[in-house]
Amino acid sequence: MILKDTDALYQAIVDKDKKFEGKFYTAVKTTGIFCNPTCTAKIPKQENLVFYKTTKDALMDGYRPCKVCKPMSLSGKAPGDVKILLQEIAENTTIKFKDYDLVKRGISPDKVRKWFQDNHDLTFQDYIRIIRVNHRFGTTKIGDSKNGKKADKNTIVITKIPTPFGTMIAGASTQGICMLEFMDRRMLETQLNRLEKYYSSNLVSGISPFFAQLNIELQEYFGGSRKTFDVPLDIKGTQFQEIVWEALLAIPYGKTNSYQDQAIAINNPKAVRAVAKANGDNRIGIIIPCHRVIGKDGKMTGYGGKIWRKEYLLKLESKA
Repeated sequence: MILKDTDALYQAIVDKDKKFEGKFYTAVKTTGIFCNPTCTAKIPKQENLVFYKTTKDALMDGYRPCKVCKPMSLSGKAPGDVKILLQEIAENTTIKFKDYDLVKRGISPDKVRKWFQDNHDLTFQDYIRIIRVNHRFGTTKIGDSKNGKKADKNTIVITKIPTPFGTMIAGASTQGICMLEFMDRRMLETQLNRLEKYYSSNLVSGISPFFAQLNIELQEYFGGSRKTFDVPLDIKGTQFQEIVWEALLAIPYGKTNSYQDQAIAINNPKAVRAVAKANGDNRIGIIIPCHRVIGKDGKMTGYGGKIWRKEYLLKLESKA
């Protein structure tokens, strides 16, 4: 959440008022970092700042933690093992940790995961994955044209788009939208790598006329006034995946199918598992509505954007 009372918040950082520690975080548009309100670094101009309610909000918008005030460590209150991990990540923003790597160090993955969830509403793996993506694409968001490169035939441009339940990363070719994924999706980096493979293209932060249209249509969708999308899509996958994704597009707004229904719809009733996998490989969330496919027993299963979002989307569509 971006906070609006900027004059009062700016005065708090000028005064380095300790009672605001943990209440909000200050992100600097010119450097791409975010800080505690009492950070001892030079105070930027007010017009260069964005104020966030939580560390997660700042991270999802592409900002990196300040190395001076270390906001992720909660003013030094993080456990010793977590402090060491945070320092290593700050020094190497492309680093990867598996649970086994932590166990070898005598660190409990469950305890680290719980600490991050309790204090930052992210798992440890969510955090390091978002840091890697932010290192790669920075803070460029929809409308931030001064930092963006235009798409050409050899480039897929990437931007960030805010939604009511989290920042999404959108990708566009010269033909249309080719990616729309949530920043905290576990498969995000895999999907980015697949984009490069299928399009034989570099991925860069950039601008596209399709982004403006996409942003408007998403706002209308979340507002309940849009049931279908008109923004052009550029869909590439295996032949089977593309058949499954076309079948997803045929599910009406406000309706749901089971995986069995989807297998029947593509004239391959025995391919239920393969259909489920292809749904999971869908790179264009919401528009290609894999959230409308549920278990045969009605359970909310198999959504890469996290089950709570699937429930949100289906509830939104059922109300409309």
